Amino acid sequence: MATWREPVTRVWERRLFVIVLCLCRIVYVSDCPVLWKILGDECHVDTIMYNLAGLNQRRGYVVIGEENSQQIEGEERLTCYGYRTSHCKRFIFHVTAVLLAGIPYVLQQWCCQYATYTKHSKCSLNEAEVLLIQDSYGQCSLERIFTSVCSWPGAGQVRHIRYFYHRLLKFIWDDGIKGFTRLHGHDDGQTSLAQLHESCGFTANEQEQMIKLYGENVITIDVKSYWQLFVEEVFNPFYIFQAFSMILWSIDDYFYYAGCIVFLTIVSVVTSLYQTRKQSEALRDLVATVNTTTVTVCRRDKACMDISASHLVPGDVIIIPPHGCVMACDAVLLTGNCIVNESMLTGESVPVTKTPSPHSDECYDPVRHKKHTLFSGTQVIQTRFYGNKKVMAVVVRTGFTTAKGELVRSILFPKPMSGFKFYQDSIRFIIFLFFTAALGMAYCGHLYVKRHASFGTILLRTLDIITIVVPPALPAAMTAGTIYSQNRLKKLGIYCISPPRINVCGKVKLVCFDKTGTLTEEGLNLWGVLPSEDSKFCAEPLQDPSLLPVESPFVAAMATCHSLTSIGGELTGDPLDMVMFEATQWELEEPGQDTSRYDMLSPPVVKPKLRVHNVSEGKKTKPLPLEIGIVRQFPFGSSAQCMSVIVRTLGSSYMTLYTKGAPERIKTLCRKETVPGNFDSVLMEYTLTGYRVIALAYKNLAPKFSWKQAQRINRDQLENDLGFLGLLVMQNALKPETAPTIAQLQVAQVRCVMVTGDNILTAVSVARDCGMVLPYEQVIQITVKGDSHLAKIDWEVVGVPQTLHRGSFSSDSDCVLPLMLNSNWHIAVDGKTWTALNNFHPHLLPRIVTIGTVFARMAPDQKTQLVEMLQSLDYVVAMCGDGANDCGALKAAHIGISLSEAEPSVAAPFTSTVANITCVLKLIQEGRCALVTSFGVFKYMALYSLIQFITVLILYRCASILGTMQFLYVDLFITTSMAVLMGRTGPAARLVSERPVGSLTSASNIIPLILQVLVTVAVQIATLYFVMIQPWFEPIKEEGLKEEVVVCWENTSLFCVSSFQYLILAAVYSKGKPHRKPFYTNLLLLFTLVLFTAFTTLLLVYPVEPLAKFFEVMPMSQKSQNVSFRLWLLAFPSAHLVTAIFIETCVADTRWLKRFLHWLTKKNGPKSRYKRIDRDMSANSSWLFEASL
Repeated sequence: MATWREPVTRVWERRLFVIVLCLCRIVYVSDCPVLWKILGDECHVDTIMYNLAGLNQRRGYVVIGEENSQQIEGEERLTCYGYRTSHCKRFIFHVTAVLLAGIPYVLQQWCCQYATYTKHSKCSLNEAEVLLIQDSYGQCSLERIFTSVCSWPGAGQVRHIRYFYHRLLKFIWDDGIKGFTRLHGHDDGQTSLAQLHESCGFTANEQEQMIKLYGENVITIDVKSYWQLFVEEVFNPFYIFQAFSMILWSIDDYFYYAGCIVFLTIVSVVTSLYQTRKQSEALRDLVATVNTTTVTVCRRDKACMDISASHLVPGDVIIIPPHGCVMACDAVLLTGNCIVNESMLTGESVPVTKTPSPHSDECYDPVRHKKHTLFSGTQVIQTRFYGNKKVMAVVVRTGFTTAKGELVRSILFPKPMSGFKFYQDSIRFIIFLFFTAALGMAYCGHLYVKRHASFGTILLRTLDIITIVVPPALPAAMTAGTIYSQNRLKKLGIYCISPPRINVCGKVKLVCFDKTGTLTEEGLNLWGVLPSEDSKFCAEPLQDPSLLPVESPFVAAMATCHSLTSIGGELTGDPLDMVMFEATQWELEEPGQDTSRYDMLSPPVVKPKLRVHNVSEGKKTKPLPLEIGIVRQFPFGSSAQCMSVIVRTLGSSYMTLYTKGAPERIKTLCRKETVPGNFDSVLMEYTLTGYRVIALAYKNLAPKFSWKQAQRINRDQLENDLGFLGLLVMQNALKPETAPTIAQLQVAQVRCVMVTGDNILTAVSVARDCGMVLPYEQVIQITVKGDSHLAKIDWEVVGVPQTLHRGSFSSDSDCVLPLMLNSNWHIAVDGKTWTALNNFHPHLLPRIVTIGTVFARMAPDQKTQLVEMLQSLDYVVAMCGDGANDCGALKAAHIGISLSEAEPSVAAPFTSTVANITCVLKLIQEGRCALVTSFGVFKYMALYSLIQFITVLILYRCASILGTMQFLYVDLFITTSMAVLMGRTGPAARLVSERPVGSLTSASNIIPLILQVLVTVAVQIATLYFVMIQPWFEPIKEEGLKEEVVVCWENTSLFCVSSFQYLILAAVYSKGKPHRKPFYTNLLLLFTLVLFTAFTTLLLVYPVEPLAKFFEVMPMSQKSQNVSFRLWLLAFPSAHLVTAIFIETCVADTRWLKRFLHWLTKKNGPKSRYKRIDRDMSANSSWLFEASL
């Protein structure tokens, strides 16, 4: 019986428990996604219920679509939780808010999770009315779900859609996955280039339906009214606390300071509202011009009509006007060429040529196919088409999904900074002050209850403690140093669009530099050419290529293989192309006017100046001008590492392909028999010297190859079996400021890394010239042979000949890289090796990145990957670049510095109008200065509140209190002046190796702070004791006392001594070295300190009757003992001054304190990951690896 009853009993127990859990399901806490995230999915009520009921969710008992959460993967991971309105909860919330004087409404403004839990109930996503969305940084937002009816693209059917907007992007419900997905245009990774070419536009009705799905093509910035901004501003916790403090001070008759704070708050709020509104209007005006343009679209019935740009949708076919335009969307070029100014997006001042996309099955990608994409916000300068057709493009992205929309969104929703926790540390410290205030309130309440004070007095005095311990002026004082630094940077030509990042500059540990235009001069000089004939290089390089035969294919390649164009009668294009073309002494002719070239039949023509050549026709020889028409261009791409042109010489029966690019790449495209045998050694000879080398090649095409084929063929079908022509040797000199700046950064122990798209040997040479690699140091180039995890990792010493200079090792062995032995080695890696390591040997990347100095042939996405890898190793990374290929890395770095002559760029937080790397030095100097100032001001404000807290508690104990004018003198004059003026001290002239402390709550910061507090307490207690032991002293009689006594010796002595303490700590925390200028250079601060010190001394030593009465201090007496007593009181602040200086110079930020703390905490090693990796590599002293290749 037992064996039969036991299972039945367990079943009934299980069902009973399920019923209990079903009831618990409505409990308030079960709707909290944060709690379930902490406990884990297996602890969720739904999961527990199914498991205990014996039901397996995988058997299909859970209906798909009933899940209440979802993760949306994309640029950032979003976690969505479904909720619906609960009328019962809403009623309870509003009733509670009314009863609690609106406090729940304030909490709702601060925390959207609170608003969700109190007014909504969790439900499945399929039934949700609102979504609580949490991003990968932990930031939450509440979004409402909408429904509409529209036609689905391609299907032609009308359907209901559910959607929501998050940070201006649209997400729609997908029945297939039973969840939400981001709405993409033709950048969804599923649309091929061939499909784009087949686009024929929409009818007016179809377009109207598509607008319902995609929305209007506008980038609108909502400019809030002043009233909305005011409401949002005053709901800030800081202003709420200020309002509370001012009400409390007014009740306590502290009208003067309350009035001053009211005035300062009003000025601060008005200024903040004005600046916020002005910035919003400026951003709105910046994008509003595109929203008002008119474009010409091609309909499905081949008709063309003009419509507003706001009505464009993905799939529309638009006509680019011949006179150019500002692009209102992202579009892929279908026919014709466009010359585009992309400086608004990339900072590149040189126009670029956009060419039609090829007809291929490759899926469209905006990054990979950017040479064929016209991006929103860019200026089309010219359009060209050879024939009578129009220049057409197909819309792929609209609105905020465009490149310009992404930039605007990055401004509106900046990515939180990682690796720097100053704000979090400040909040922790303020919370600690609140706890301190709570203890003070308890003690204050005990004192006044013991005196049988009224309830109003007890409440007033205890609440007043909070406003003393947590100063309302703290946030304003904290920003002063940053504002001064920002203004100093602006005078140096460095603009900042994110002021909080100035403090982060003070913690920079590594700087990545682009090479060309950043470390070296932007312009290139043609040093010489090295033609190849019969698979052999010429004996000597030729300095003047114009001396070569005019019919030479080498000269023709130099004259045609470029992307130059004539704008306003002047040649414009890439500087390298410009130098190469001008060296030939040929000229470029483009038919027609700039605005009519799109309709001209003949292509651009290059020809030598006043030269002809002979073309044989049977027995006759007819002189023809030597003219070469450029039929089609294949632009340079980072992945292809080359560019090509299809040309035809006048009178020739065939077309020719000319190609130029990286020598390593051109070598792989050429026939082996045409490449000289000493190609590698010659290339190494020039690149090791620091020259930039470009290779040229060509191929004659078949006579049947037509103009139409030339316009449609894919470049991969042409760029093979080429004939090698020779090398161009370009000279790129270092900027004069580069080497001294690198030297100063290395002295400051800021690691410098080069990230370039140039040849690796050229990059190594430049690294040696600029000082990144010292003369006695060697560089090892790492390469990967193979495409699996068993591939060999080859290494070779480059730059300096060595007896042991080559070897290899297997990545899966126990051996360690030889260069991990000491710091005299540097690693050099190219983009191909980076990709192989990233794909097959990712465990080696942290080691290689830790000691890598040169990263060459890096594509734009690889530069971004490198920056992110360095950040994952706990480096605070700065990136300095000037080109379009640096934009991704500039945005990813903690500190992005764009070298541009334009105003501040949205590509980076910092923009320098001085185009050299001295701006990096200035930024780090200002960053360290601002960081030290911020820490100093914060510690000063904290100690100011604690000093006043101690003074007030002691006076409360003595039945006294500070007077109104005394509070005003300390709070408004001394403290506010000191906090504002401390930030005026400028940065030190030179960087030092010691970096400022980066954590406000670190022990090395807290211990000196605690010592300063103890000294403050000791000095005040000693002062009071000294007063009390005087024979003439009479304490305050508390019996029958209705209110505190202000004019007494306890008050006078503590007020004067504490006033000195505020000044002492301001001076101590304004110390200059090593990151700021000397203290005395801040003349205004020095003058204010001297002034207040003299005035406080006057108050203490010789207070005349009107002054004593005004400040409510003990008046001057004729008794000699009274005068000597006042003089003796000066000894206490003097002793405090000496002790405070000793603490800051001999305790704070000293090596022995750090060693003591390491011993005390038993710290075994560094916290930073890169330091641990470097330590592990240095500890291994063997060179165990296989020497064979």
